[in-house]
Amino acid sequence: MITRLLRPYCRQFLISARTTLRRTLRYLLSLIMSNSEAELQKSASDTPTFDPTQPSLPISYPIKTLHELESRSYFDSFHYPFNKASVPIPNLGSSSSLPNRRRLLVCHDMAGGYNDDKWVQGGTNADAYAIWHWHLIDVFVYFSHSLVTIPPPCWTNTAHRHGVKVLGTFITEWDEGRSVCDEMLATKGSAQTYAERLVQLAAKLGFDGWLINMEVKLDLGQIENLKEFVKHLSLLMHSSVPGSLVLWYDSVTIDGKLQWQDKLDEYNKPFFDICDGIFVNYTWKEDYPRLSANVAGDRKFDVYMGIDVFGRNTYGGGQWNVNVALDLLRKEDVSAAVFAPGWVYQTKQPPDFQTAQNRWWGLLEKSWAILRNYSGTLPIYTNFDQGHGYHVSIDGDRVSDAAWNNISCQGLQPFLEFADDTPNAFIQAFVDFKEASYSGGGNITFKGSLEGQTYIEKRIFQGEFPVGESPIHILYSVKSDSNSSLALALEFTSIANERTSVLVTSQEMNQLSNKFNKVLMTRELKGVSPEWVVHEGTITMNGYKLTEILAVCYRSEPQFNVPRLKSRSYGPDNAVGSSTNYFAVLGHITVKSSAHNSDFPVSTSWLVGAEYIKWTSDSEGSKTLSLKLLWELKDGRNYEFLNYKVYVEKLSGQTERVREPEYLGIAQVNCYYVSDLKIPSVVSRVKFIIQACSDDGTNQKLDDSPYYELHVENS
Repeated sequence: MITRLLRPYCRQFLISARTTLRRTLRYLLSLIMSNSEAELQKSASDTPTFDPTQPSLPISYPIKTLHELESRSYFDSFHYPFNKASVPIPNLGSSSSLPNRRRLLVCHDMAGGYNDDKWVQGGTNADAYAIWHWHLIDVFVYFSHSLVTIPPPCWTNTAHRHGVKVLGTFITEWDEGRSVCDEMLATKGSAQTYAERLVQLAAKLGFDGWLINMEVKLDLGQIENLKEFVKHLSLLMHSSVPGSLVLWYDSVTIDGKLQWQDKLDEYNKPFFDICDGIFVNYTWKEDYPRLSANVAGDRKFDVYMGIDVFGRNTYGGGQWNVNVALDLLRKEDVSAAVFAPGWVYQTKQPPDFQTAQNRWWGLLEKSWAILRNYSGTLPIYTNFDQGHGYHVSIDGDRVSDAAWNNISCQGLQPFLEFADDTPNAFIQAFVDFKEASYSGGGNITFKGSLEGQTYIEKRIFQGEFPVGESPIHILYSVKSDSNSSLALALEFTSIANERTSVLVTSQEMNQLSNKFNKVLMTRELKGVSPEWVVHEGTITMNGYKLTEILAVCYRSEPQFNVPRLKSRSYGPDNAVGSSTNYFAVLGHITVKSSAHNSDFPVSTSWLVGAEYIKWTSDSEGSKTLSLKLLWELKDGRNYEFLNYKVYVEKLSGQTERVREPEYLGIAQVNCYYVSDLKIPSVVSRVKFIIQACSDDGTNQKLDDSPYYELHVENS
């Protein structure tokens, strides 16, 4: 990926453009220094140098030097344990290879990387950038211009949750990159050593491989060691991380020239032959995809033709014309690499990010015409959280009103479509992180008009989830207006490809029920938040796969003739009745085997401790506390926990609470850093509670959760 300032220039002027840029930057720097040198020096001296070995709020960061990579110093960092991804790709053993079809790679490059997403435990920007159209993506690359770009775990966690592979980036650029190559490619042994360091990072941090971007001119004598580096990296990644990928970026050629080919040809194919694919530079011409496919032969799907969403010399112009390039690649049946889709966010496309993002990805979906179904084993759980919002709820109770972002918290994202107005119904279905949530910070809101004699279906998920012999248990939460009702429709497919539709509802609706093969009557769970109704039911579907989940919007009146309205195929139904407002919110869905165990280890089964404990005091007697919490099961057993919620209880005397337990945040791994927690002077003890959440969305009761208690240090 060439520096953006240089992209508009023609390739033959690249060297002179680089020189001009450097001179300009030096001039601007000297001008600034001449005007405010003292102020700049003072500012620099006031800013503490980042020391990764010292405790601080956990962050993700790149490796910037070859020495840091070679020394493995990253693994000695305070931040290393927090940066481990905790979510594996579902069914990795049976689906480790990419599908044998054209694929979509998304390369995330935004403002140098490590922005809101660098805060491992979450940040405070409710409007932080996120991607939620994972059903269109096969491979996600996290990119920056640092030597070794390590994907923040939030991206790996949510991508894996949706079955998407995640790659980091190894890049060499400019004179500094040339020096790196001189050292790295000095011998065959040194090339192998640095490849092994990259493998260790991916394996220990839980992501799936590397994009190799060598944007420097090399000596011809270095090429054999470069090939050894790529080959060794690929082979070792495959053996260490099943299903992993190493991709080559179209830059330096087999004769050492920095010369972007914009296609697969004899100058870059030797690198393509020893790794898993090539990311072709995005200034290709109309016939280049066809020519590349011819060169690739039966590996044509491993050719990812680049498309720059910013539109810099890219075929079709990118931006809102990204479909032009995608239409051609679809015709030629090769893969696509979409670079910098954050353009929508960075350029503040109107009217707002949510609307513009859905519109842009909808354009891509229509053009590419491939939906990657979710797959895996039960349970399926989602709260529709996008990974940012203005509040946090747990089991229907709001525990925080603070703005936040944390892409790791993103739930399984729905396959929502835009609806068109019809004479009978107009129901918008959208993820809303401002409306009340049952869990996390999101939901699906259904809003519009619906006549009393109609109902409408909205697709939420499609995929393949084998059910097994045990009955399946279904739960979902709803908040709605008095006469707006929301049910679920589950589509099952047998081994013989026979389809069975099951209506999951709490009401006797004879005219609606006969539109489905089966009806599952649910009961309402008691003791939940009064704002929400939680429906629960069980059905046996042995020998089937769950292939689709839909929401069914209907009116609460018990008797009516119901024509069926599909959100994706509206028709001129002749229903009678006047249109009325419809409003319902779907808070979460859980589908699990009744044999699934949601029991939690008792609190005494855990070892909970703390380290890096630091107290500070103010003049009024109050204190602040920072520490790292750690926990593990005493017997070493592994439970499938989705995450851990962390609370603090502030106590005075022996038992008196100063206030109810306070929600601090969420952890994806078995540690959490508490930073500058305010401790009033009346508090004598603090109790940190670790609440485990099962993979089916069930939270352990706070009173039964493990905890760590600490006496307030006297001044």
